[in-house]
Amino acid sequence: MEMVPNEGNQFVPKEIQNAAEEPRVLCIIQDITSAKTINERLTLNLPASTTLSKLYEDVAHKARYVKATFDLAWGNTPDMAPLVHSSAMSLSDSGFEPGGKKNFLQLTDKDGEQPQIASDESGTADSSGPDDSSQERFIGPLPRDSTAGCSSDYSSPSYSYSSILNKSETGYVGLVNQAMTCYLNSLLQTLFMTPEFRNALYNWEFEETEEDPVTSIPHQLQRLFVLLQTSKKRAIETTDVTRSFGWDSSEAWQQHDVQELCRVMFDALEQKWKQTEQADLINQLYQGKLKDYVRCLECGYESWRIDTYLDIPLVIRPFGANQAYGSVEEALQAFIQPETLDGANQYFCERCKKKCDARKGLRFLHFPYLLTLQLKRFDFDYTTMHRIKLNDRMTFPEELDMSPFIDVEDEKSPQTESCTDSGAENEGSCHSDQMSNDFSTDDCVDEGICLDGTGSTERVLKPKGLPTFELFSVMVHSGSAAGGHYYACIKSFTDGQWYSFNDQHVSKISQEDIRKTYGGSSGSRGYYSSAFASSTNAYMLIYRLKDPSRNAKYFAAEEFPEHIKSMVLKEKESEEQEKRQREIERNTCKIKLFCVHPVKMMMESKLEVHKDKTLKEATEMAYKMMELEGVASLDCCRLVKYDEFHEYLERSYEGEEDTPMGLLLGGIKSSYMFDLLLETRKPEQVFQPYKPGEVMVKVHVVDLKSETIATPVSVRAYLNQTITEFKQLIAQATGLSAETMRVVLERCYNDLRLLYVPNKTLKAEGFFRSNKVFLESSESADHRVAFTESLLWKLLDRHGNTIRLLLLLPEQSPGTLANRTLCQKQGSSTSDSQKSSDASDFEHIESPTQEADSSSSLCVAADNRELESRIRATAGGGSGASSDPDNHFAGEERSDSEVNNDRSTSSVDSDILSSSHSSDTLCNADSGPIQLANGLDSHSITSSRRSKAHEGKKETWDTAEEDSGTDSEYDDNGKSKAEAQYLYFRAEPCSQDDSSSDAQKCLVVHVDKRITLAAFKLNLEPYVGVPSTQFKVFRVYANNQEFESVRLNETLSSFSDDNKITIRLGRALKKGEYRVKVYQLLVNETEPCKFLVDTVFAKGMTVRQSKEELLPQLKEHCKLDLSIDNVRLRKKTWKNPGTVFLDYHVYEEDISISSNWEVFLEVLNEPEKMKSMSQLAVLTRRWSPATMKLGPFQEVILESSSVEELKEKLSEMSIIPLENLEFAKGRGTFPCDISVLEIHQDLDWNPKVATLNVWPLYICDDGAVVFYRDSTEEPMELSDEERSELLKKESSRLLKTGHRVSYSPRKEKALKIYLDGGPAKDPGQD
Repeated sequence: MEMVPNEGNQFVPKEIQNAAEEPRVLCIIQDITSAKTINERLTLNLPASTTLSKLYEDVAHKARYVKATFDLAWGNTPDMAPLVHSSAMSLSDSGFEPGGKKNFLQLTDKDGEQPQIASDESGTADSSGPDDSSQERFIGPLPRDSTAGCSSDYSSPSYSYSSILNKSETGYVGLVNQAMTCYLNSLLQTLFMTPEFRNALYNWEFEETEEDPVTSIPHQLQRLFVLLQTSKKRAIETTDVTRSFGWDSSEAWQQHDVQELCRVMFDALEQKWKQTEQADLINQLYQGKLKDYVRCLECGYESWRIDTYLDIPLVIRPFGANQAYGSVEEALQAFIQPETLDGANQYFCERCKKKCDARKGLRFLHFPYLLTLQLKRFDFDYTTMHRIKLNDRMTFPEELDMSPFIDVEDEKSPQTESCTDSGAENEGSCHSDQMSNDFSTDDCVDEGICLDGTGSTERVLKPKGLPTFELFSVMVHSGSAAGGHYYACIKSFTDGQWYSFNDQHVSKISQEDIRKTYGGSSGSRGYYSSAFASSTNAYMLIYRLKDPSRNAKYFAAEEFPEHIKSMVLKEKESEEQEKRQREIERNTCKIKLFCVHPVKMMMESKLEVHKDKTLKEATEMAYKMMELEGVASLDCCRLVKYDEFHEYLERSYEGEEDTPMGLLLGGIKSSYMFDLLLETRKPEQVFQPYKPGEVMVKVHVVDLKSETIATPVSVRAYLNQTITEFKQLIAQATGLSAETMRVVLERCYNDLRLLYVPNKTLKAEGFFRSNKVFLESSESADHRVAFTESLLWKLLDRHGNTIRLLLLLPEQSPGTLANRTLCQKQGSSTSDSQKSSDASDFEHIESPTQEADSSSSLCVAADNRELESRIRATAGGGSGASSDPDNHFAGEERSDSEVNNDRSTSSVDSDILSSSHSSDTLCNADSGPIQLANGLDSHSITSSRRSKAHEGKKETWDTAEEDSGTDSEYDDNGKSKAEAQYLYFRAEPCSQDDSSSDAQKCLVVHVDKRITLAAFKLNLEPYVGVPSTQFKVFRVYANNQEFESVRLNETLSSFSDDNKITIRLGRALKKGEYRVKVYQLLVNETEPCKFLVDTVFAKGMTVRQSKEELLPQLKEHCKLDLSIDNVRLRKKTWKNPGTVFLDYHVYEEDISISSNWEVFLEVLNEPEKMKSMSQLAVLTRRWSPATMKLGPFQEVILESSSVEELKEKLSEMSIIPLENLEFAKGRGTFPCDISVLEIHQDLDWNPKVATLNVWPLYICDDGAVVFYRDSTEEPMELSDEERSELLKKESSRLLKTGHRVSYSPRKEKALKIYLDGGPAKDPGQD
């Protein structure tokens, strides 16, 4: 072997030296297969040539796993398919980045099973050292320090288990937490680990003919238990079980009490098991009996009854006590401790016929086979009004002797004369303060039932010997009363080992871990000190009676009933099928696919192809997906690499038809940085090869003679080519001369660059992946003109600034058009032009003559013929006078000057193109009429390109400080401003395909967006049929909202292709005018704000003048005949009436006004009393507590802001003595509604202030609401029925006015299991 010196002058093999020189890949791997290893990182620094197979070997060695038992996936995209195990691809080819960059990976389970630990065959590991394989693993909440596995290191409230083992070693399967279903998982695992319940469930056979398996709760539980016992997965889902409960996905986000779930589920099972062998299963296993008695202390007479229970609730700490019970035994003793009824609580003895002292209590008669104890850790703090959790320490034994708590007397006492067996009637109610409503609804129980899976034999009621129970399940709650987490510690009856079932994690634990669930914490605690503390402690305990003759064992697989064996085979087959499907998904490449369909144009889909499928097979799949059969043959299709964003064809795959797609696409990834395009050709054409490194150029040929721009021809070039070489290339593609060729590059928006330096490269000129150039080759004199002054520039300039707008004209009544004379702008002429599309290179381009013909033969509807004839008349040039039409007032119209987010010039992608064929007209002051066809996009290219790029882009705001309103269409000499410069405008009819009225006409307008709104309206006059001053322009937005465009001096720069515009008849605004919405103020009506009309106010107009113009409109449109002296206008803010406008006030001088202003009109019963701005108009309302009623609003005019004057005016108006009058300011918006049940106490009555304009009143403007009352008037006394009835009426009244009566917090959702498959839908609900 050849040896070479390395950097340290040491001789190493040459292969090693070469490996050291190649780039290396830094891999950081996170093991997420268990709770302990999730915080660990493995670091590998490998040569870039390392294969994926070798990477798996290195990771397996370092993590001590068997190689084929885990997967590696990208850490930043966890949903991506795992790396291929046996792949020979190098790290660099698989997407790894060399050169010190961090490549994050995740080590995950394979097929849902945890990795297998590799055995240490060498046996040389130091057992005393901190070997990873010998360290204990953890699950659940980890301790705060890093000393894992030592019980003495436990510190509350963190909690740890002694060890965690892989599923293959524990033999148990976890349950996936859907969201907040940990309480369900804990109960299901406990029931599964109960042999008697599991075996009885297996013995039940589902009859598919009688019930739907989806809604059968016992069947879904049976399936779940079979999977828990036989599945190879680490954890399984519980969605099928919750679906059988009738729950939807929202239930997964509701956390409930595990004890509540237990009882609801048992009740549902009993209902489902009626008339089966399992009908009494719950009672046989879980139901016990107790006696609720009262004994007279004088004569010994005892009255009693028998109740049943499913669980025993044990108080942690008695109410009001400072000391908690220390153990379960102590709590049980307190549970049966009798209380003495004496004093006022004496018991009426039927024998003594009088009230006597008595003793009341509970006695256990029989204990169930499975004893459930609920530790009542949740309480209510009446001081803070919060739910709290009691975290006090309460011990519980592994074996519980219940003999001290059972009644040793006979079932009927000799002195007892009154008894009731209420097991059926009262169903779990024991009438004890401690029991209250904590018992389940069940029937009587016989403890001596043997449930060994082979049969049931009835025994005597009382067990022989002492009733001793062994603990086998502890359901733990970790958290506070506000929320937390449940998990279960369960002992297996097979080996006596304790396990932790914490959702999907199952691990071994020890007795020490069980003792840590007793609860308690260091330091002294007050009674409610744990209200918001989080801790981990036992919540439910389940014991089983120790009786070898009755204790059952779990069914082994060979002992399964036949229907369970069939289910096992079915589930195994389903699991294998799922595994195979996951394997297919893991090896499937999913990439976006495009196709320029010859008929359907651009189509998009997703191609899902197996990594081993060849390119030829993938092309066949794409061919069928894009429905090309019968349109193009398979030989005329190929897949190429495509960049959708830049519309760039990156490369073709010649000679790689047999290459697997996984290799071609660079591996299986969740997303690719490129797409695929299914390219088609005609049979006589040949596919052009696309090589990596080429750029695509769309070449548009410009003909100066016909003034047309052709559709693009695609050319591929290299960035290192010079301009001279590039001209030769496009000369071959177009057949034009390279000597006289002018090439203009449109690099980006508003940037045209003439390519004139011969030796400059395309890269230096700014070419990128996808480019657009304009090409002109002629010997005209235009070559000698400066580019920005040339005809070529002007053609491209107009081409870039032309946009297409869709106009909806107003409905025209018959005969109206005949009386109108078209207003035609002089000097315009017609030419032929069109907009073409870049979408297809095969689009047929018609000549200008053909286009003109096609324009004249446009197919229009019958109701558009008149419009079409007017368009043709406009092209010929007619003139005349116009008549003034009637004004049309439309309600709720807004100006687009209020829409601030749409003022900037919209930029449209230069490659998003539109197509139409019709006549164009260009009016240009310098060069006269210019014909142009094939306009391709809507980019603004102004005369100075960069310096004027933002012309018309300035945002305009309607404020009082500036000259808001509109600008005049005419200058000081009366000449139209639109005549100063002619800009391109062309209109054509179109068929209307939206939902508007059929009587309305639709126009397609091609216009230079640098045109002003005033000039645009002048151009529209012939098509609308009225002068521009008699119609309004409304811009339509995406949500179909319309906003009026009123600023005549602004350009259309904010518009873009296919924007919609609606034209409405009605007088347009002139400079200094404002459109105003007038609402009527009705203070004593249910709806105080009523819309009347739209009108126009002008700058400099007085309020009285505006009233004079307004009143005739109100008479005509609203049938209101009003006197000018009995009407006032006032400010409107939302629904609140404000400042009263006096007749002599001038708009814009005394009153600020803006576009779409709103005012209130108020009808007065008498002439206006407000004469000065120093006066104050207040709306007052009397509150009468004696009648529980509010009076009507009455206006009070004050000469000052004095509180004394207000009280005097109110006293004079109401005849309430001044010393007894109290007032309060109303709250909220007008009319300040408030419930009559709340007004007397809730308002701030009689504030101690001298003036109205200070806190807490702040009455500084007209329109404030003031309530007043007589302080000597007593409130009406209401009975409960009257109060309830009044509350209903007030609620109804206030809800109608939009005011809320009182706040009602969201109620907690009750836990329900639906036996019919789901909750009944309320038809009244949304």
